[in-house]
Amino acid sequence: MTVIGIIGAGEVGGQIARAAIANGYDVVIANSRGPETLQHLIEELGPSARAATAAGAAAAGDFAVVAVPLKVVNDMPEAELAGKIVLDTNNYMVWRDGHIPVIDSGEKTVHELRQEHLPRSKVVKAFTHIQAPRITTAGLPAGAPGRLALSASSDFPEAVELVTRLYDQFGFDTVDNSPLSESWRSGPGQPAWLAHEHQTRAELIANLARARRIVSR
Repeated sequence: MTVIGIIGAGEVGGQIARAAIANGYDVVIANSRGPETLQHLIEELGPSARAATAAGAAAAGDFAVVAVPLKVVNDMPEAELAGKIVLDTNNYMVWRDGHIPVIDSGEKTVHELRQEHLPRSKVVKAFTHIQAPRITTAGLPAGAPGRLALSASSDFPEAVELVTRLYDQFGFDTVDNSPLSESWRSGPGQPAWLAHEHQTRAELIANLARARRIVSR
């Protein structure tokens, strides 16, 4: 049984956990307040889920999902995530995160910074331009007309391959928007972000191409 370690039990982390369990995965999930505060979520998710610390979830997972904002100083369990593919669902939100000059200037993307924080992991941007509830409601079988597509960005092809399989299981097509330096194309305010309600693979490819980088210095 494949185990997914999920760090972050908010909307995105919770919905990924629900979709994963529905597709035969086990999940170990963590939040910032401690495993004991996740009792109700674990009861809802059932026997395929258990709660842990962030380090415990990272250690237990065959791969991991980080569904929390990036901090300037790393707060993720780097040692426990070493050697693993890490799906980063974070979006850079100035109103929430404050200004991070290296991102504002266009020098780095938020996901390149996550990769720098986790140098022994293989970071892939995933699930960033879909509303959380739609992770479990919008999926369609492969080949279905109007099937939605999601992007994935990574410096590691094997990480994109894993996300592609996961997206397909959840009911979505994939567009590879690698490397991480290109991950801004699906970020907040860009066409791919604004079209999240309905975006087929062809439409997502076009929207990624239409992206225009906005920088501040």
